[in-house]
Amino acid sequence: MQSGQRSAWRRRGNSRAARLAVPLAIPMALGLTLGIILAVSGGNTTHIDQSALGASASPSASASAAVAAASAAPTTTAAAPAAAAAAAANVNCDIIVPANPLSAQGLATPYQLTGPNGTTPAASGCTMTNAANLGAFVQATILDPRTGRLSVYNPLVITQGTTPAVAPVVPKLPRHAIVTIDFGFNGTDLIQVGATPNALAQGNCVNGLGSVFGQVSFCNGINFFNTALQMMREGRLFITSAGTSAKIVPTAGRLGTGSTCPTVRNFDMIDQDQSDNVTSIYLLNPATGQTAQDTTANAANLAGAQKLVNGSDNALIDDFLDPTLGCTPFTAPDLGNNNTPATSQALDELLAARNQPRIAALVPENDEMTLDANGNLDPAKTNLYREEVGQAPINAQNNRNDSPVNYCQNMVNIQTPFLAANQALLATGGSPVPAVGENLLTFMANRLNMSFTNLGCQNFGLTNPVTVVLDGAGAAMSATFNTTPQTATNTTGQGGNMTGTGGTTGTTGTGGGGTQMGKPLPGQTWWRKGRSHHHLMDPSGM
Repeated sequence: MQSGQRSAWRRRGNSRAARLAVPLAIPMALGLTLGIILAVSGGNTTHIDQSALGASASPSASASAAVAAASAAPTTTAAAPAAAAAAAANVNCDIIVPANPLSAQGLATPYQLTGPNGTTPAASGCTMTNAANLGAFVQATILDPRTGRLSVYNPLVITQGTTPAVAPVVPKLPRHAIVTIDFGFNGTDLIQVGATPNALAQGNCVNGLGSVFGQVSFCNGINFFNTALQMMREGRLFITSAGTSAKIVPTAGRLGTGSTCPTVRNFDMIDQDQSDNVTSIYLLNPATGQTAQDTTANAANLAGAQKLVNGSDNALIDDFLDPTLGCTPFTAPDLGNNNTPATSQALDELLAARNQPRIAALVPENDEMTLDANGNLDPAKTNLYREEVGQAPINAQNNRNDSPVNYCQNMVNIQTPFLAANQALLATGGSPVPAVGENLLTFMANRLNMSFTNLGCQNFGLTNPVTVVLDGAGAAMSATFNTTPQTATNTTGQGGNMTGTGGTTGTTGTGGGGTQMGKPLPGQTWWRKGRSHHHLMDPSGM
């Protein structure tokens, strides 16, 4: 039995492993072994719990990947091992955005996943049968500017060279609808490519600033949130209250949120890269490699289909935390699934804006996705990311909560007591990724533990407040929390993995958290080269 911090090492640079794909909520926690995809049958649909810590696809997925891509990139027998090795090493993909992506027809036109720099899906591993490692996901949220009604639609992603298992539903959009499109990815960098020369401009699509955001990107988010927030101020768009739950034990004194249900801007639940990835789900026919939208009709008609999911902070709160805490996610009708209530990343941000806590967590400058190409803090890139998810730009007021040092301090002083006081309740919840934590409590503890190091919080003079004890498979089976409030002693740095010797491990109340990464890895010229904290360890894929 091991104690201390779980270091799930990533392959660096262009060989970095994809983050964990997060499964949907299910009645019981499932055993998950690293590198293995376990399928649990339910009705006519197979639910996949996917781990991407250096994982390869399941045998059936690998076989269907070959079927799907064979016509696009046939290889000789002698070349096959080299091609397979190249595909396994790749962690970046392109996604082809259809023309007029904000229109009904554009939403219903499948997005195509393919390899970067002109490589084929087969040669790169960029196939939806390999979704655990390199799956891409797209989600649209629609606002009717006349009535204030919201709706959701999940455009389909297919592997380039394939056709949908079932043709996507063409949504009926309200007149003058304002659409935002969010992208998620289970690999490293997902690059938008227009199907036509004007496609990205037509969608107001944004991939980053100077350097890509990475796993996420957006289309028309700024217009959507500017309009939505203005309508909220004018009383023309009603967003529900986050609600309260008698199950929640209030913590953190004046910093805490009491018994109010958490949103994606609560320090109670954030990690080092909040507000990323989506809640879209797709169905995969493993025999053909074809995908379809996850609708009631498709699930009933595609016997043996598997569900593909995106590792997402939003799925964590919507599918795991809310049900366990006695809270209810914010939903809107799914235009592709007969108006069935559905969640979305944009809905979660609107709920958070309507119910923003006094101590609000906004995307910080030391988030890996907002760093510049050299690993430096980039305020302009951070502000662009925030705008695309409806958050306020950096200013003196919110920097009191969300500057690199204050983000770390608030994460330690708010989330740690929340987890400690609600241990019994959280332990009843299923783990999103059992390879990281055996239940929802130990999952959240290990996630906080790794986020502390990944953000370089130790460089501000803070101490890791979590110690985890691991089972033989490397999953957190218990956790100890140091709830003593901390104050940063170094307020001039920008965080990151510069120094740190770790702390004591396995000692109740002392914090620590085991080995903390210090010197740059081989090939890194600086301590935050690229998105280095994901090069070091996986904070659970959410």
